[in-house]
Amino acid sequence: MDITATGLTKAAGAAAAVAGAIFIAVQIGHPSSDSFTTETTQWMARSGAKSAMAALALAGITGMYLRQYRKAGVLGLVGYLVFAVGYLALLCVEVIAAAVLPNLVDSEPGFVDDVVTAANGGTPNGDIGGVQTLLNVAGAGYIVGGLLFGLALFRTGVLTRWAAALLAISTAATAALAVLPESFNRPLAVPAGLALIALGVSLWRNPRDGRQTSPATFPATAMAVSPAEQPAVR
Repeated sequence: MDITATGLTKAAGAAAAVAGAIFIAVQIGHPSSDSFTTETTQWMARSGAKSAMAALALAGITGMYLRQYRKAGVLGLVGYLVFAVGYLALLCVEVIAAAVLPNLVDSEPGFVDDVVTAANGGTPNGDIGGVQTLLNVAGAGYIVGGLLFGLALFRTGVLTRWAAALLAISTAATAALAVLPESFNRPLAVPAGLALIALGVSLWRNPRDGRQTSPATFPATAMAVSPAEQPAVR
């Protein structure tokens, strides 16, 4: 099977759309933070799904950036890098949540409770070490990176502009969760998921610059003209 730039770009578009769909799906019926514990199968399933979402979103935004990096400029580069770091940190957090925390419930219950508290925006009672740094990087990267990257996509106009605007607005609005009730957590995630789906579909349908022309077009035309028909050089 031949691997082409167009094929990779389409794959990135599909990854972004699937990531957006997963992001919306995990919000449906999500338990409240005070009843959602690492001892449940649902915890591991949702954390595993969020891990896949973060990995797919990282691949998706990489394809989006590479599709238009010449037009995106410094804003696009900075936005992409910050957004990518945010998703990478989120991926690490969710892998820890799915694979590590359930195994520490019996031996380190206080640490597990503190990590869950910090992940939900609360203040842990003890020191959770590097996990707190990962949470801070994931939150800041998602909010700031999403805003800058969405603005860059909107400015270039290569992909669906309303989806780019929605991405910028929805990720920036996440900062308001610090003062809003927990009931807003799930609904505010849906617009970002929709933005990823729409941008992914747009990238799938528009994987390359439509203004490109075949390099054989000019030589073939020139060869079809006899020397007598060519205009004299003056």
